[in-house]
Amino acid sequence: MGGLTYYATHGPLTEPSEHAGDFGKLPMDLHVLCQFVQGIVLHADWAGAYGVTDAGLNRETLPVAERMELAKRMLPAKKSPGTCRDFALLLCSILRQHSVPARVRCGFATYFTSNPFEDHWVCEYWNEEARRWVLADAQIDELQRKHLGIDFDTTDLPPGKFFNAGQAWSMWRTGKAEATAFGHGDVRGPWFLRVNLMRDQLALWKCEISDWDAWRALSAEDKVLSTEILAECDRIAAQTKGDSR
Repeated sequence: MGGLTYYATHGPLTEPSEHAGDFGKLPMDLHVLCQFVQGIVLHADWAGAYGVTDAGLNRETLPVAERMELAKRMLPAKKSPGTCRDFALLLCSILRQHSVPARVRCGFATYFTSNPFEDHWVCEYWNEEARRWVLADAQIDELQRKHLGIDFDTTDLPPGKFFNAGQAWSMWRTGKAEATAFGHGDVRGPWFLRVNLMRDQLALWKCEISDWDAWRALSAEDKVLSTEILAECDRIAAQTKGDSR
């Protein structure tokens, strides 16, 4: 994967365009930055908890520049709808604007539901003082924190709270977890592990939106993992899993 310099610069989706100046004025305080992101994006799946009943909420991930343009039209009346990936993408963009190496990671969180490992996206940034990559979940505000019973710092996720897709794949392949423990709601299993593995690899290449986001349309045949596919995924996991805790 790319080095620190690579991740300190924007990709096509994190480029803020005319909003670069606004991002540059934000303080380099992760809690403040997450609050800013939370003021822009409303997670479509959590809408009801905030009293939003619009059934037509759009889950489409938007480039940051487009997201901010939409925010101009919608705020302060309401936020623009999105998903966990939009929170991660926006935080990543702000950090890169400050020349902080940052990237979006696709994997599985352990703090959402009764399911052991739930499909999720977070932002990973380089903490120069600590000399390590840090995982930050910009989606978790006070309402979600109370609802989920979260008692840890979501701007520096402790070990065991989030596993990138490479780590998750390796956990299954080495017998440390069942494949059915990983998924999105009721959609679970080895093929979904592969979906997130590919999405995480592409995100590390600054391609945070890809053809793999059409996983809902995969056929039964597409979900069969051959010996060759398993070997390819083992190789990808080995390359991508080591940078996060």
